[in-house]
Amino acid sequence: MNTQQTTVRPQRWVVKIGSALLTANGKGLDMEAIAGWTAQMAELRQQGIELVLVSSGAVAVGMSRLGWVERPHALHDLQAAAALGQMGLVQAYESCFQKFDLHTAQVLLGHDDISARDRYLNARGTLTTLLKLGVIPVVNENDTVVTDEIRFGDNDTLAALVANLIDADRLIILTDQEGLYSADPRTNPDAKLVIEAAVDDENLEQMAGGSAGALGRGGMVTKVRAAKLAARSGASTVIVGGEFQDVLLRLSLQQALGTLLKAKQRPLVARKQWLAGMSQLNGTVQLDDGAVKVLRESGRSLLPVGVRAVSGAFSRGDLVSCTDRAGNEIARGLVNYSVFDARQIIGKASQEIEEILGYQGEEELIHRDNLVLM
Repeated sequence: MNTQQTTVRPQRWVVKIGSALLTANGKGLDMEAIAGWTAQMAELRQQGIELVLVSSGAVAVGMSRLGWVERPHALHDLQAAAALGQMGLVQAYESCFQKFDLHTAQVLLGHDDISARDRYLNARGTLTTLLKLGVIPVVNENDTVVTDEIRFGDNDTLAALVANLIDADRLIILTDQEGLYSADPRTNPDAKLVIEAAVDDENLEQMAGGSAGALGRGGMVTKVRAAKLAARSGASTVIVGGEFQDVLLRLSLQQALGTLLKAKQRPLVARKQWLAGMSQLNGTVQLDDGAVKVLRESGRSLLPVGVRAVSGAFSRGDLVSCTDRAGNEIARGLVNYSVFDARQIIGKASQEIEEILGYQGEEELIHRDNLVLM
């Protein structure tokens, strides 16, 4: 199995900002604080760091606009507050980033967008395309339509899943606390800030005990669990106080702020190992000799023109095996087309896809980020 990283790309961060920070504990949007974070993110973009912003606060902003003091329990009340508050959040970020000639894009995600493989590929493709275009995606859970049974539960988890989705190098969780402490500092005067730890340290969740505040659904324990989830794709996590002066810029300079929970592997290596470990193969793609050589020697994507035949019953997003003429497995990956569409485009140039299928899909049959050599 070959999991060597074959491409070099810019650093990629997911920045999550919590409700209490954004709304000054429920008093309405803290525009001064938002302006500060957006200015720092604009500077990070100048440094070449790609950013996805996961923003809490929609429900809290909606509550403030409606004059509600306590977070409602009824689902429709929560969804109404989120729908109202989302408008305020989007307007705030758009106006702040425009001062730096940066475009933003609103991305609302639900559970199915990440758990279903075809929608996973769509969400990943949209986010990575926005990053290539220099746009800053602003992600939130699709609170207005999600149900209790399938919601992420908190935006810490959503941020970790986004980190998995885009192979982020870092997940930065900005919170109203300085970081993770060895015990609850509100009740234990001997509690000490944890500066750095391995994300798989078994003691972390015990240290993180405690509940969420009045505005949000997450607490420190959800942040630790989010860090563990983000580490599956190789992202290290920093849990840090959002009120620190120039917090994001100082993190980019490797200053020790908050708590760093370190992942064991680099993002693309972790992703390749995840792909290699998947066991449910749904079909086979037979390559010509030229495609075999390109995959082995250049680490590039698999294009339709290099495929001789396909078999199986795969759908978009399914895992397929890539073999040579003799049936030897060369690679495996997540396919961008169903077997029905793939049969029509194999052996053809990518620029012919739209004419053949009637729509313009991806130019690759399997993108190199979704492909691992065996």
